[in-house]
Amino acid sequence: MANDGGPNWDGLLKWSLSHSDGSSSSRPICEEDRRWFMEAMQAHTIDSISRMKVISQIMKTPEQVLEAQGVTPDDLEGMLDELQEHVESIDLANDLHSIGGLVPLLSYLKNSNAKIRAKSADVLTTVVQNNPRSQQLVMEANGLEPLLTNFVADPDIRVRTKALGAISSLIRNNQPGITAFRLANGYAGLRDALVSDTIRFQRKALNLIHYLLQESNSDCKIVRDLGFPRIMIHLASNQDLEVREFALRGLLELSREESERNLDRADVNLRQLLEERIRRIILMSEEDLCAAREERQLVDSLWTVCYDEPSHLRERGLVYLPSDDELAPDVVMDHFEPPLRAWAARRHDETSEPPVPLLLGPAP
Repeated sequence: MANDGGPNWDGLLKWSLSHSDGSSSSRPICEEDRRWFMEAMQAHTIDSISRMKVISQIMKTPEQVLEAQGVTPDDLEGMLDELQEHVESIDLANDLHSIGGLVPLLSYLKNSNAKIRAKSADVLTTVVQNNPRSQQLVMEANGLEPLLTNFVADPDIRVRTKALGAISSLIRNNQPGITAFRLANGYAGLRDALVSDTIRFQRKALNLIHYLLQESNSDCKIVRDLGFPRIMIHLASNQDLEVREFALRGLLELSREESERNLDRADVNLRQLLEERIRRIILMSEEDLCAAREERQLVDSLWTVCYDEPSHLRERGLVYLPSDDELAPDVVMDHFEPPLRAWAARRHDETSEPPVPLLLGPAP
């Protein structure tokens, strides 16, 4: 039962210390332990590692004990928000495992509260993003398994979307992760995401599909056999600009190898799609044309590859406009990567030794 004054951190301390050695018997709490724990939970001047240790200890505590001490789901979500701020640093993200916090964080993916499941996946995304060491640690801890479960089967769409974001960050530049995703039938989950009615879910799925197709041309056959081209053709006329662009990227990737027949260039629906997109782009205002910079180029490239002739966009001078040079280059990951982590990743690359080869964790 919750206390009127908020969480009973002192009571939680007693429980945590009495179970820290694996036993259920209580032991006296020294004043030093009490002071450290209370300061770590209440003060904002204590160092990040100490805060992360306390958060890790709380994540190890059973839900019923937390509830008995007045710790609410909102408290836990706030705690995970703080943890995410700490692990923006690559060094602290890697320290999460050494202080015993990674496995409890993975266990929160199975929490009974959907908000906690979603937030823990969000934190995990930050932990593994551009971080080969943490990617390896999560793989070794079998962290991909609960993420896949939440991605394909969670009843809450926000949890599914956050799990997909974490999977995307976990397997990027991580060949064992890509292989494990493929073997776990992850592409079937991506297909389900594409036919959902949630824009953000569709965007993340299309983004990951494009990355995987670039990494392995052989995956184009998997995508073709699962019926992705038909779905992508439909999504390429979506009202959301990013969904259209991501779908067109996927179609363009599938079209590159004519001999493999990954994309049927004679498909009437494909031609109708491109003709309709060209017609709509021609009718766009100058402002909309600027916003559709990448779509213009993708439509023209796809038309040229499929029909071996320039599109009407090129004939009308609408593929490249003078104003395009003034726009910042399009980088997909700018939409998903925290700025601090991007800086930390560059710093890590400049100062650290080459990463250890990534290995799959042992089977459960």
